[in-house]
Amino acid sequence: MSGGIFSYALLAALATALLVAAFTDLRRREIDNTLNGAIALAAPLWWLSMGFTWMDVAFQLGLAAITFVFACVLFVMRQMGGGDVKLLTALALWFSPLSFLQVIVLMAVIGGGASVAMAAFNMKRVPGETVRDALSLVVALVWVWGACAVVFSLAMRKPLIDGETMAAVTSVVPQLWTLALAALGLIVIFTLGFFHIVRRQKSRLPIPYGIAISAAGLWVLGEQTLSAARLAAHSG
Repeated sequence: MSGGIFSYALLAALATALLVAAFTDLRRREIDNTLNGAIALAAPLWWLSMGFTWMDVAFQLGLAAITFVFACVLFVMRQMGGGDVKLLTALALWFSPLSFLQVIVLMAVIGGGASVAMAAFNMKRVPGETVRDALSLVVALVWVWGACAVVFSLAMRKPLIDGETMAAVTSVVPQLWTLALAALGLIVIFTLGFFHIVRRQKSRLPIPYGIAISAAGLWVLGEQTLSAARLAAHSG
């Protein structure tokens, strides 16, 4: 029962479940408990198809337990919904620690960029704050652009800034204190922009982490877990 077509069928089922989770989170801002439960309950079949030992199974359960604890902390802080907590915990049963870390990083980048973009559109306009509004929108655009650049860099396995670009920057600004001063100035500008965005929110926005989790899971699933299924198919 290990490897082969069964492994591919399980991966296809997981990918379908993640697509459904993203759709329901986008449409209703909810992820059904039945869907999260199905993902979690199907994990033992994946372990069996991959030939996991009892030690491997214990490791996956431990990873899921740690994920659940940290996700619950975010839930208490109202940074993550209950469905997001369950979905992320269920996915921890499927991915190796290294692959799951990649899921977490991608989730944070995608979710953070989407949250800032939504918050910028949800701002209440107040007369006399045109300059502040413009600064906040520029900050949001730069942040979203940076998030897209990070995702592209991770997807294409390329550095954000190549060696030639870095050398060109250092040649123009040779003094380290100048770069540090510029970085400090950017931090101040971004802080002011984010503070204005948060202060002028019309209503509390639900953070779209269900979509971010699903997108990150689908990417890592296609990149790493699928290669593991090919290896199992060849060995089995």
